[in-house]
Amino acid sequence: MSVTASLAALQELEREYAVATYTRNPVQFVRGEGCRLWDSDGNEYLDFLAGISVLNVGHCHPRIVDAVRDQVGRLTHVTNLYYTEPALRLSAGLARSSLGGKVFLCNSGAEANEAAIKLARRARPGGSIVVLQGAFHGRTYGALSATPQESKQAPFAPLVPGFVVVAKDPLALLDAVDADTAAVLLEPIQGETGIHVLSDDLLYAAREACDRVGAALVFDEIQTGMGRTGTLWAYQQTDVVPDAITVAKALGGGLPIGAVITGPALADVLAPGDHGSTFAGGPVVCRAALEALSICSDAALLARVQRFGERLATGLRSLPLAAEVRGRGLMLAIDLADGLDAPSLARRALLEQRLVVNATGPGTIRFEPPLLVCEAEIDEAISRLAALDVG
Repeated sequence: MSVTASLAALQELEREYAVATYTRNPVQFVRGEGCRLWDSDGNEYLDFLAGISVLNVGHCHPRIVDAVRDQVGRLTHVTNLYYTEPALRLSAGLARSSLGGKVFLCNSGAEANEAAIKLARRARPGGSIVVLQGAFHGRTYGALSATPQESKQAPFAPLVPGFVVVAKDPLALLDAVDADTAAVLLEPIQGETGIHVLSDDLLYAAREACDRVGAALVFDEIQTGMGRTGTLWAYQQTDVVPDAITVAKALGGGLPIGAVITGPALADVLAPGDHGSTFAGGPVVCRAALEALSICSDAALLARVQRFGERLATGLRSLPLAAEVRGRGLMLAIDLADGLDAPSLARRALLEQRLVVNATGPGTIRFEPPLLVCEAEIDEAISRLAALDVG
């Protein structure tokens, strides 16, 4: 298939044939390398979104490309009724890098959260799932029911019952968890609603509450995982160890994959036939994920994420357009000064300065560059933002 169709031709195809669930920017990207993208007119862009924390290893990392090319010429799919080495090697790598239990592979973050909900309910049948205000766990029905945002939930009611929403307050969380609770599901840093870091006190309360009643504590690390915050998994920066984590996004190095990683207590809860997926754990994506996991586990890279995250945060704080900077590692956001519109500013950054970022709301812009970003690229991004005329 040709990749030289004009932007206008693609927009016409979209109008006629694509379900209108996305508001796209008027740019057609055709090539990527590292932290750079190129459009169909040959213009170069600096990518500080990484596909929303998917390309932690950057665009077209040579190790990912080589692994996929090799595997796609050997074996692409046989289903989970048979053994394949990449899937089981990946499961071992994920378990050993984190909670030490077992792994269920799937195809996306929403699927991982759906599997985690089923896991918790299998362990405690009929139990409720406690979630936090401001959470985002996905758009499929179980994951959507765990996402207490009116604009996303209301058009699709009735939702799956059994979800309890609590404020991001330790006492409220402790009060909400009882003997009927199957799990507390939370993001250690809430990503889609603007990069809000949950306090250690809140995480301690979640662990205490779950231990008190025998419920499972599940961390949604779909966006925070794979080195994004400066450790391979965000929970490793606290003393709180969850019973399971869900991962996706950057796990496949750009290919779609998700997983639930359990600790020992939940490792054998699901039995044959309880859950499954046709495409999950396919050889091609698992080969890519093995390389991505290896790259993102490198101690020197993780130290760079912490150091360069501070450099990016310092640069963002120097901008007049930034009223607040928050986040951890290379998972950062700014709240804009009064009167500035985030979607408009993100679009202008793209079209005027060729800087790829995105708005998570009317007043917040998110920055998640590839973890391989260098100091010069961070400084370049700050310069491009500073060049925007905000009046």
